[in-house]
Amino acid sequence: MIADLMTYDFLRQTFLTGILIGIIAPLLGTFIVVRRLSLIADALSHVTLSGIAFSLFIEKKFAFYMLPPLYGGLLFSVLGSIFIEKLRSVYKAYQEIAIPIILSGGVGLSVIFIALADGFNTELMNYLFGSASAVSKSDFFTILIITVFVLFIITIFYKELFTLSFDEEHSKVSGIHSKQIHLLFIILTALVIAGSIQIVGVLLVSALMTLPVAASMRIAKGFKQMMFLAIAFGELAVMIGLISGYYLNIPPGGTIVMVAIIILLLSIAYKRLQESKMGAKQ
Repeated sequence: MIADLMTYDFLRQTFLTGILIGIIAPLLGTFIVVRRLSLIADALSHVTLSGIAFSLFIEKKFAFYMLPPLYGGLLFSVLGSIFIEKLRSVYKAYQEIAIPIILSGGVGLSVIFIALADGFNTELMNYLFGSASAVSKSDFFTILIITVFVLFIITIFYKELFTLSFDEEHSKVSGIHSKQIHLLFIILTALVIAGSIQIVGVLLVSALMTLPVAASMRIAKGFKQMMFLAIAFGELAVMIGLISGYYLNIPPGGTIVMVAIIILLLSIAYKRLQESKMGAKQ
C-alpha cells in the first residue's frame, strides 16, 4: 500500500483529500446534528448529484467540457442551499419543509439529466458510491481551498455558530445576525458535501457528517470535546475505509460508512459499560 501511494499520484491525491474531508465533514456535522438539521446533508447531496449529472449531460450531448462535474456539483449545491434559506423564510412556521422540497427537486433534476445523458456510466457510478481514483490534482486543490475556507469561517464565527446552534432566540436578542450566519453556514455545508462526494459518494456523504458525531455524543463531556472526537472518528473511518476499499477493490464510500457504524456501536457499548460500572458502585 505504501509503495502504491509513492508510485501513483491519484492514490496520494485521494488519501490527502480523504484526510481533508475527514476533518471538515464531521466538523460541520457537529453543528448540523446539534441543530437537528441532519436531513440538509441528504437534500444537498442529491442537489449536488443533479449538478454532476448536468455537467456530464452537457459534455456528452454538446461534446465540450464546459463545466467539470465537481464544479457543477458545487454550483448546484450552493444554489440549493440558498433556495433552502429562501423557502425557510417563506414557510416561517414550517421551516423544515424546505429540506424535503429541495431534496425532491434534486432527485427530480438528477433523474432528468441522467436520462438525457443516456443513463448511468462508470463516471456517474463513482460519484454515487465514491472512488479511489476519481480525485484529480485540480479537484484536490479545490477541496484544499474549501477546507481552508471552512476552517477560517468556523474559527472566526465559532461563538456565533455555537450560540445559534443551542439557542436561536437568544442569538437574535444578543444582536447576532442569525439569518446571515445561518446562510453562511448552510453554504459551507453545501461546499463540504459537494467536495466529499468523490470520496464517499452522493448516497453516503450524509453518513460521514452524522455518524462520527453520533458516536462522539455518547462519550464527550462538552461541545468542543464532541467536535474533536467527531473529527478523530471521521478520520479513522475515512482512512480505514479507503485502505480496506482499496484492497477489496470496492467503492470506498461503503467501507467508510461501515467503519463509522462500527465506531458508533463501540461508543454506545463503551457508554453502557461505563454506566453499568457506575451503577454497580452505587
